[in-house]
Amino acid sequence: PIAGGRAGVTAHYKRVFGGSVGELWGAMGGGPMSLPAETGCPFVAINDSGGARVQDAVTSLAWYAAMSRRQLGLSGVVPQVSIMLGKCAAGAVYSPINTDVLVATESAYMFVTGPDIIRETTGEEITLEELGGAYNQARNGNIHHVAADEEAAFAWARSYLSFMPSNCFDEPPLINPGLEPEITDSDRELDTLIPDSDRTGYDMYDILLRIFDDGEFHEIGDAAARNMITGFARVDGRSVGVVANQPLVSSGAIDARGSDKAAHFIRLCNAFGLPLVFVVDTPGVLPGVEEEKIGVIKRGGRFFYAVVEATVPIVTVVVRKAYGGGYAVMGCKQLGGDINLAWPTARIAVMGAEAAVGLTQRRQLAAASAEERPVLRQQLIDFYNTAVATPWTAAERGYIDAVIEPSHTRLEIRAALRLLRGKAVRHGPRKHHLMPL
Repeated sequence: PIAGGRAGVTAHYKRVFGGSVGELWGAMGGGPMSLPAETGCPFVAINDSGGARVQDAVTSLAWYAAMSRRQLGLSGVVPQVSIMLGKCAAGAVYSPINTDVLVATESAYMFVTGPDIIRETTGEEITLEELGGAYNQARNGNIHHVAADEEAAFAWARSYLSFMPSNCFDEPPLINPGLEPEITDSDRELDTLIPDSDRTGYDMYDILLRIFDDGEFHEIGDAAARNMITGFARVDGRSVGVVANQPLVSSGAIDARGSDKAAHFIRLCNAFGLPLVFVVDTPGVLPGVEEEKIGVIKRGGRFFYAVVEATVPIVTVVVRKAYGGGYAVMGCKQLGGDINLAWPTARIAVMGAEAAVGLTQRRQLAAASAEERPVLRQQLIDFYNTAVATPWTAAERGYIDAVIEPSHTRLEIRAALRLLRGKAVRHGPRKHHLMPL
């Protein structure tokens, strides 16, 4: 039993043929994969395998292909979790990467081919840790959490499943609903968290731990793209997915890897009917030659696509900066946000005041004397922040539903999600959408 319910489980046994998959294992492993599809319960795969068994030739390959097809029948229907405990290669990594989340122990490794084969085929020298170590693969975005040992990995998987429904037709578990209906001391601390200067960083976790039930936050993908935070929390006892910017990393700017991380998480929440809460403080998309090379446009497009495609309730809270494309993709009303809130500290505009003044007031600044220029520049910046980037401008146009005191955020999110309960959206008939892959 997991989280009070049933689950289908498969596991490799490393001491027999190195945990490799042959014809018999494939036949046996298919049984637990059929159970979740038939009974609507989560599927957990425990992985410690060298991949397809060489001695079984094509039969082992055929079973890996058959298992991949069975996984498609589970995807988005029941939660799927992979737990990686040892060295996994080839087919033993392709199957886990197609589950919803992948947790690994510190001693786990994953790669398509090992260092010896790479050395023989390409001449490249690389260590096992550099190639497929758990922490390196977590930074690459392939692993969603690295646990200290097996016990910690199983505990993380249980916690993850406690936020999820048994299948896409069920509701997630209801945990301690209706607690703390009044503003608490923890809520009041939110009134002092945002620094006076827009350029001063702070830890977004300090906000997240105060605006949800019981100060609980179960993070997904904590090692990858740390400028973007994704994870689960509860509001009024019900599970929600959270997408937030982290000002301490790249000022919370949205990059290619962060876009992939957010898009995957949004689609995961949408598949299982979990509402989304966006907590926004971003200067926009991270500029740079390297970002353009690795596809920030296409990967950012996936982020946009995931938000537009989502049919679950979406609540957005702008706590500070929401500039440019960052405003749009982080749950803005035009992209699909249902209820959008802002703190008085919010700045909503095409770009920050310094950049905007430099771009639009270039001639006026150039005409000023050297002594007058710094004073004039600061006056223009102050005017921009108070008259252009203010949240009241967005509120006047209906893009923001309310400007709220930070200490009221937890209760406002609760009220918003109660209002949105039962939201139903139907997309037009088609085989499937075409996202930018």
